[in-house]
Amino acid sequence: MGKFSGHIYPGLYLFSYGLHQATVVFKTRIVGDSSCPPRSKGRWARLWEIAYGGWVKIVTGSLFTVYVVFCLDDGMVLMNRNVPPRFMYPKEWQHLTMFILLSLSGCADVMSKNLLPRRCVLLEKGALVLTFHVLLMLFVSHVKDSTGVELQVHCLLILVVFLLMLVLTVELWAPSAFPLLLIETFLFLMMGSWLVQAGFILYRPVTGYPWQDDDISDIMFVTTFFCWHTMTNALCLLGIYGISSFWHHHCSPSSKLARSKEAPYCMSTEGPAYTLLPEVEHSEKDDQARLLPESSA
Repeated sequence: MGKFSGHIYPGLYLFSYGLHQATVVFKTRIVGDSSCPPRSKGRWARLWEIAYGGWVKIVTGSLFTVYVVFCLDDGMVLMNRNVPPRFMYPKEWQHLTMFILLSLSGCADVMSKNLLPRRCVLLEKGALVLTFHVLLMLFVSHVKDSTGVELQVHCLLILVVFLLMLVLTVELWAPSAFPLLLIETFLFLMMGSWLVQAGFILYRPVTGYPWQDDDISDIMFVTTFFCWHTMTNALCLLGIYGISSFWHHHCSPSSKLARSKEAPYCMSTEGPAYTLLPEVEHSEKDDQARLLPESSA
């Protein structure tokens, strides 16, 4: 798993999760949950209640787990037969633990949204916090035998995981705070994009030549690339906010419905108010004409 695909696929999943989280956070910020159109109450209403995010976590974690187990030629062996016995494949066992935690986090989401009488956000956040606490410990021990460029790449990844763990922990007391949700989304984007970049740096360099551990310029440019990822992901969030704002104010069905409801009130100040006045004056003249013959008689 510690190869090119072992960094690309988890990175793409985390980056996609960050993009989805960004759309949800900005939609809630722009239009709010209360203004969203009600879901269908017909035959397919049950589909809207499925915890799709949780099932995606379960399926993704299970697929990664199967890949880790079967990517080794002799299987996932815990200890060899030597005397004394030694542990085998420590990094693969760490990867396996990470992906099992991802599946368990998805199970907590499904249980909270579909099995409990009421949704328990604390359960979802708590499972995610536990996942990242364990993930941080695994990453710290994951780099014990790393040096040079690989060590620098993983240290920057550990920094992102540490900050994400702190944000998720604070969200246990403020799960709906927009600044925390925005930082969480940004860090998920950072973690995903940097994992993809790590796959190219460590296993498939763009130049075709491996990075040199004894070259200080290569190590410094790893940090430079990380800063570029920071700026790019910030611009990505800004672009998602702009697109979401334009869509919900001009193209969404709810905005069109709101404009259609406002239109009659705008038209009511014209037309009828001016056409009724001559009819009133005409009816008053007819009444006066009928009263004059009666008074003369």
